[in-house]
Amino acid sequence: MEVKETYIKDLLILTPKIFKDDRGWFMESFNQNTFNHILKKFGQQPQIFVQDNHSLSNEGVLRGLHYQKFPYEQGKLIRVIQGKIWDVAVDIRPNSPTFKKWVGIEISGLNQIQFWIPPGFAHGFIALENNTHLVYKVTEYYVPELEETISWNDSEIAIDWPVVNQESIILSLKDRNT
Repeated sequence: MEVKETYIKDLLILTPKIFKDDRGWFMESFNQNTFNHILKKFGQQPQIFVQDNHSLSNEGVLRGLHYQKFPYEQGKLIRVIQGKIWDVAVDIRPNSPTFKKWVGIEISGLNQIQFWIPPGFAHGFIALENNTHLVYKVTEYYVPELEETISWNDSEIAIDWPVVNQESIILSLKDRNT
């Protein structure tokens, strides 16, 4: 597995090995031992995932920026199995030198990139194609009363979303009213 660091400490981009032949391809999408070895190599604590989530979005759907408060902060391992997203992680660790900074990357069913977002980050994405399936593992269970949302267009964070027309963005009621 190839691992790349981002300019924000602890956010990692993982690219699994893909074995292709005339029948198609095979990849190991997750291995707990390998993942924890990678985290240790980059100075992070091992993690255990407790829940898998799967969302379907059409082009223009923007979800986020979401996070959970202490003691149920979630780390997320993001991947797309079909379609394409532009995925964003925002550092919300108050004592971090990159507090309120963000990283955005394109993840698709074709590039097979995985994005590790540890606890202490808000997460959001915009679907760039119809019928986009995002699957992700989380390190804590979902607790609705501890979920928080930051506005996708917060002027202080200033995410440069890859959309031509902001009027075409599709938001949930919760995300619209943040």
